[in-house]
Amino acid sequence: MVSVRGWLQCDEGQLARIKEIVAADDPHRTYSGGWAFPPRQYNSGNWAFYGGDIRAVSLDWFEERLRQIARIPASDPDDGYDDRPRGLFLLSHDVDGMSEWRVRNGGLVIGPPEGDYHYLDE
Repeated sequence: MVSVRGWLQCDEGQLARIKEIVAADDPHRTYSGGWAFPPRQYNSGNWAFYGGDIRAVSLDWFEERLRQIARIPASDPDDGYDDRPRGLFLLSHDVDGMSEWRVRNGGLVIGPPEGDYHYLDE
């Protein structure tokens, strides 16, 4: 099993697209039920959260969803900012240990955790 916990920050239009990507999966047959969207978003940012324990064989599914989300374009690509969806996910594999999945710059970077998050596995 793999414990997955994390968040995405995006704008309103990107959040709508993230919800479409999540809704395309059947929540009764996949782990898409782990997504949560606050019913009221505050101030200028919008947030999406994921939390759940999934089987290691389903990591490809989760990785592909994050890659789809990462490819959502910036709402205003001409403003000089890279304002595509961005976020951080920590995955704790019961055999392979912890990894950090960073959604940024239109992609997904997977590597060892850059912080001391191991207390989450205690």
